[in-house]
Amino acid sequence: MSLGIVRRRGESWASSTPPATHVGRWLAALLVVAIVHWIAAQWVERNRANLNARDAERVPVQVALLTPERIERKPESAAQQAAAAPAPARKPAAPAKPREHVLTATQPAKQAPAVAPAAVSDAIAAGTATAASNAASTNTTATASGTGAASAPSAGSAPQAATGVKFSVPPSGELQYDTFYNGVRNQPGTIHWTSSAHSYEMVVSIPLPFVGTFTYSSHGRIDAFGLAPDQYIEKRGRRAEDIAIFNRADKQIAFTRTPSTLPLPDGAQDRFSMVMQLASLVRGDPGVYKPGVTRQFFVIDSDSGENWPVETIGDETIRTAQGYLETRHFKRLPRHDGDLRRIDVWLAPSLGWLPARIMQTEPNGTQIELVWRGKLDADAAGPANSGANDDIGNNAAPAASTFTPGTPPAPPVDSTNPANVPLKP
Repeated sequence: MSLGIVRRRGESWASSTPPATHVGRWLAALLVVAIVHWIAAQWVERNRANLNARDAERVPVQVALLTPERIERKPESAAQQAAAAPAPARKPAAPAKPREHVLTATQPAKQAPAVAPAAVSDAIAAGTATAASNAASTNTTATASGTGAASAPSAGSAPQAATGVKFSVPPSGELQYDTFYNGVRNQPGTIHWTSSAHSYEMVVSIPLPFVGTFTYSSHGRIDAFGLAPDQYIEKRGRRAEDIAIFNRADKQIAFTRTPSTLPLPDGAQDRFSMVMQLASLVRGDPGVYKPGVTRQFFVIDSDSGENWPVETIGDETIRTAQGYLETRHFKRLPRHDGDLRRIDVWLAPSLGWLPARIMQTEPNGTQIELVWRGKLDADAAGPANSGANDDIGNNAAPAASTFTPGTPPAPPVDSTNPANVPLKP
């Protein structure tokens, strides 16, 4: 009888646990495991190297601090006086090379020191002493020598412009980039860049998942300090535009995001014109930007402005979808204690020192990245090959077209050859 009671209790317990309960438990366990794996995957995605190997956290010793410098044209008065002076005999001119769209900075002309009266007196005295001890014919020669010595400095006193900061504006083009958000590839982004002898326009478009496209635009002129923005616009997804206005008449910067204003210093940039300002300076004189050299920019955001120290880290090889690319790495240094926001720029000499990679790291660790996705099937194209045949004195703007780096220069032509047969390189 007792066995029957136990059997009935066992049957009642088994019947009280339906099969559906076991299935629910298994589904709950699988759900918990999936959530744990998803959290682990997100952590790994945030902390792994995005596209290239992890950048070495090396900060070179600062060797120079460069502040905004004036970019001057050659003074007109100096050019006219130099043209009026008797020119020395010249060798036959070589075939002219195509000029690059370049702003060659020169310092204001300085007058050469006038000839000291004592120097003239000494020269005449020397001529007189020589004449007293020699014959009449020798006296004539000595007098001529003394006169030449006295007049030579005045011939060289024509004002000449000293060489200053070199500044080469990149040519116009539609630049294509792969975009990454925390290491995950998104739709391609673009940098629309248009430049002429006196103005520029830059529009950066970065599509981001779930929030829409981030658009940053900057347009302005080219003045004595390089790129001079007139207006900077930020459009983040579906949010309203934030605009910074550079009022150069009143030397003030106004914002639509805040009623406050800031004084407008010379050489001020916005967040993205700074990249092209840096590229133009490096294009003009790459040898200046050695590891440790730091250039300071005053940079305007959508509601504020501050100094950005941008340091040259050194030459690095980055990986793109088309292959490997030699670049020079620049990094914005921390602006204050605890500053976790980071901006890195890689400029490529084979692309005419255009940006090959741009990465912004937010304080929370979020990374937004642009990586060059153009062709890499040609030799390095320096500024001489990638610039337009233009300079600051020419108002003609280069044609806005897709920029393809590495276009080989045309073979030289012998001007003495009647048939103008191209020479073999």
